Amino acid sequence: MENYIVSARKYRPANFGQVVGQNFLTQTLKNAIQSGKLAHAFLFCGPRGVGKTTCARIFAKTINCLSPTDAMEACGQCESCRAFDEGRSFTIHELDAASNNGVDEIRALIEQVQVPPQIGKYKVFIIDEVHMLSSSAFNAFLKTLEEPPAHAIFILATTEKHKILPTILSRCQTYDFKRMEVESIVAHLRGVAKAENITVEDQALSVIAQKADGGMRDALSIFDQVASFSGGNITYAQTIAHLNVLDSEYFFRVVEQVVEQNIPGLMLTLNDILQRGFDAQHFVGGLAAHLRSLLVASNEQTLMLIEASDAERKRYAEQAKRVNAKFLYQAIKLCSDCDLNYRMSSNKRLLVEITLIEVAQALTSGDAAAQKVRTALRPIFKRAVQAQSSATSSVAKPTTATVQANQLPQQRVIQPPTPIAKPTAEKTGGPAMGVPHTFSLKRPQNQSAAMSSATTMGNYAQLSAPTAEVAGMELAESFTKEVLGYNWRRFLNSLPKEHTATASRLKNIIPEIGDNHAIIINLDGEYVSQCFEQIRHEALDYLKLNLKNTKLHFVANILELKKSPLALTQREQWALLLKKNPMAAELKEMFKLELV
Repeated sequence: MENYIVSARKYRPANFGQVVGQNFLTQTLKNAIQSGKLAHAFLFCGPRGVGKTTCARIFAKTINCLSPTDAMEACGQCESCRAFDEGRSFTIHELDAASNNGVDEIRALIEQVQVPPQIGKYKVFIIDEVHMLSSSAFNAFLKTLEEPPAHAIFILATTEKHKILPTILSRCQTYDFKRMEVESIVAHLRGVAKAENITVEDQALSVIAQKADGGMRDALSIFDQVASFSGGNITYAQTIAHLNVLDSEYFFRVVEQVVEQNIPGLMLTLNDILQRGFDAQHFVGGLAAHLRSLLVASNEQTLMLIEASDAERKRYAEQAKRVNAKFLYQAIKLCSDCDLNYRMSSNKRLLVEITLIEVAQALTSGDAAAQKVRTALRPIFKRAVQAQSSATSSVAKPTTATVQANQLPQQRVIQPPTPIAKPTAEKTGGPAMGVPHTFSLKRPQNQSAAMSSATTMGNYAQLSAPTAEVAGMELAESFTKEVLGYNWRRFLNSLPKEHTATASRLKNIIPEIGDNHAIIINLDGEYVSQCFEQIRHEALDYLKLNLKNTKLHFVANILELKKSPLALTQREQWALLLKKNPMAAELKEMFKLELV
């Protein structure tokens, strides 16, 4: 059985023409060889697996070739080329700075620099991962790097250019290698698959190229891995299953369900993704990237920015025609906020589900609602209204509404909120019952400017008017402590910048659920109590609307701060001891003790 060689080594470029994705750099190096204007030190920097060390070897081999071609490529037949290919060349030296990063290794290299080459014109030293050299090794290398012998050329390669000393950078010609494009990686992998007699789908190669993140070596390693898994027949389904990649079909399906306002379908799609073992945050990030691709695909000039195959680009362009730019802006913002709040959420699945509902409702929002990033959720299930005929009237009157869970939401015309007077509320009670739930938190224009800023909090709370089902009704829906805490934090996050300090102090408070629809707030001291009173009414209105419970009221408890005891001096401690035990004075006289 022959020894297996991985594709990254087997198909490593042997000349400049085989290098993929670095045409400008290879052409510059060939022009330098042709003109004979070679610098004494080069610095090749860039991401991993983009051809830095490979180009350094090809360059070293070409400048020592005894009979280069007209295209400035090594002939591969002369003694110098054969010695390099067989690994017995004494004119080309490689040093791994990751394992040889001390001063002694650099001193040994400096001694080898003084020896002229046996074959060829130049003695080339390739130092890989040069950023791993210690500071003392760099300093020992400075003089030789600045004024080497005429026959010596240094090629330094690194993935972290910022770690190299400026004195080293100033002595080198710097070549920045770029990340490989998806098309270039796919074309190269297609050639490798053909050479290895492996059948492969272009969509699978696109997934491998995107997973490699611009590195050809990573792409070849993933290709070998998938080829072994699939037995020589690489398909798209096998590729995403083996690499644990979330299928892009899910994101196309989600957008279609958003367009159709299929809320139950969105919930089922998310459930399917979670059951397959994918993290919900990973799904949210992928959905944001998909929406970004739709935004890019909405313009033909930016369509090429999508790193995908031509067939996938065409599919993005077709779906982008079904949504508008305002929706995409708002949906991307919603996904970004969900990603930021994911770790802090106690119910992560609920957070993602709410985000999906908000994304779906953002598509049908008007221009005024589209200006808001966070909108109050409209009912997602339609109420079925039964008509009751009357013998004396031809007008049908609605009866008790029943919820149809399988019907899609319909857009309703919502009347703008009507300002009303704020009801009087005590510390242990809420607004008076019977007040309509349609309210506005905005301050009238004729109101005095000296009024407390708490009355203008509603301008920043980003609340929507209650729907027809909520307005004018007394609701008392139950909720959990987690849902209460989530809405409490959400209200505090919506406060304006001038109330950032107040929000920060109140975020540490965890509201509790009490009896008779009470929300218990435990405040640490009078100052925190004053902060709470500034936003008390607005917070209560917000919670009533979002928790759908008009009977809610706050119960504020001011906790007494424990005073830490003051430190006593030695004499005060002695007086306290005498008060507790007078016999200590006799003990002091007996042993002739003194206080210091």
